[in-house]
Amino acid sequence: MAKKTNDNKYVVSVKDLTKKFGSFTAVNSISFDVTKGEIFGFLGANGAGKTTAIKMLTGLSKPSSGTAIVAGYDVIKNPEKVKYKIGYMSQKFSLYDDLKVFENIRLYAGIYGIPSKEIKSKINNLIDELGMENMRNKLVGDLPLGWKQKLAFAVAMVHDPPVVFLDEPTSGVDPITRRQFWEMIYKASEKGITVFITTHYLDEAEYCTRASIMVDGVIKALDTPTKLKENLGVKSMQEVFVKLARG
Repeated sequence: MAKKTNDNKYVVSVKDLTKKFGSFTAVNSISFDVTKGEIFGFLGANGAGKTTAIKMLTGLSKPSSGTAIVAGYDVIKNPEKVKYKIGYMSQKFSLYDDLKVFENIRLYAGIYGIPSKEIKSKINNLIDELGMENMRNKLVGDLPLGWKQKLAFAVAMVHDPPVVFLDEPTSGVDPITRRQFWEMIYKASEKGITVFITTHYLDEAEYCTRASIMVDGVIKALDTPTKLKENLGVKSMQEVFVKLARG
């Protein structure tokens, strides 16, 4: 039986995590810790290594070296335990287009081990919270992108995980939907859920508790948005990234 680590101080704890594909190093010895309820921004340009790191932290890809403890479990020794304890919203849409809204919620509630007698109330509560009552019986494939994204986020948290991983969740949505999505993130954080979010929208770093900047597989800087800007003497996270990316 998999045992949780004794150190419960951090929800995510990473030390020298590395991923290589042949001679190419996609993620190069990254280290950081994330606490309960924190909104941790994992930022960088496309190809910086963000998604590769996320896949290791969610138990989907085995690290080449280093360690990572997520929700109390080692991602190398107990990847299945990690998957069960976390929420995950991938870049590629993770719901089933040919199932209705309520059917998607029911499916994932079952996958995450929610008792059958509680699933009906979970479905009703989640649909009510999202304001999707009139879409309850619609096929997910017929929903606008913004609604799909919000539903996917809610489904990722249907089992109340201690940490949820969001891989570029606002990519392609309009500004209003982005704002609404971030309101959902804040509510999750207020409930004590740790939110680990990757994005290439650098302005979204302003909404994070702390943000790391990845460049070519390496974390170049990690701090609060205010501190990052102060340390580099700039006024925006865009300028922070430009300075770091250019060395």
